[in-house]
Amino acid sequence: MRNSQGTPIWYELQSADPDASKAFYDHVIGWTIEPQPSGDMDYRMIETGNGAVGGVMRLTPEMEAGGARPGWLFYVGVEDVDATAEAIKAAGGAVLMGAWTIPHIGRMAVVADPQGIPFYIMRGDSDSPSTAFERTGMGKCTWNELITPDQDAGDAFYRAIFGWNYPGIMSMGAMGDYRFIAVGDEQIGATMPHPGEGPPPGWRFYFRAPDIEAAAAKAIEAGGTVMMGPHDVPGGDRILVASDPHGVVFGVVGPGAAA
Repeated sequence: MRNSQGTPIWYELQSADPDASKAFYDHVIGWTIEPQPSGDMDYRMIETGNGAVGGVMRLTPEMEAGGARPGWLFYVGVEDVDATAEAIKAAGGAVLMGAWTIPHIGRMAVVADPQGIPFYIMRGDSDSPSTAFERTGMGKCTWNELITPDQDAGDAFYRAIFGWNYPGIMSMGAMGDYRFIAVGDEQIGATMPHPGEGPPPGWRFYFRAPDIEAAAAKAIEAGGTVMMGPHDVPGGDRILVASDPHGVVFGVVGPGAAA
């Protein structure tokens, strides 16, 4: 997973009940999350039918006592984890868990931007690029959205650390600007101001499903809540924002009526 600097390479759901999370997301998105593996660590791969998109990690009582909460995080690929961690600290961010290496997987660290929003940085051992992020890949993450209390500072931070650029802006009126993010020429998501109410600031990830209306119905059926949508977005897709039964917020993307 030696993608270029600043590329999303993995998505991780931290869950206190991986069995319940498996039942929910398998039903709503169409994934196949593996059953609990043998051994001490409960980490389950999320399969899309066309490669993995990420994993589900069980939150232990010790992790929760340390401040960990159910939620989605992503791993951003970097050339040098240790140097990037130092750069993040120098830019006003924080290192929440210092760099460590998993043999045959890679080196990683848990960090946060200056607004306290967490994510991973990683340098994978595999020479094959990650395909967890694909704009049209079924079951894959197709959009990364930062909802932040300080959009200008956040954009400057990620530009300095990852070299991201912001090639376009869509006005949302009183809600502020929706600023698109690109790694080189590839658009990967957008940033927007936090509205001051609703879910806390953080990264929100949108996963592709074959039928957005069916995904909305399945989310409600499985004990989740549809918070926004489904509605059309530029480019011909339809989206929704929902929360799972544990209150974890996520997005779904599906084809529009004309697709």
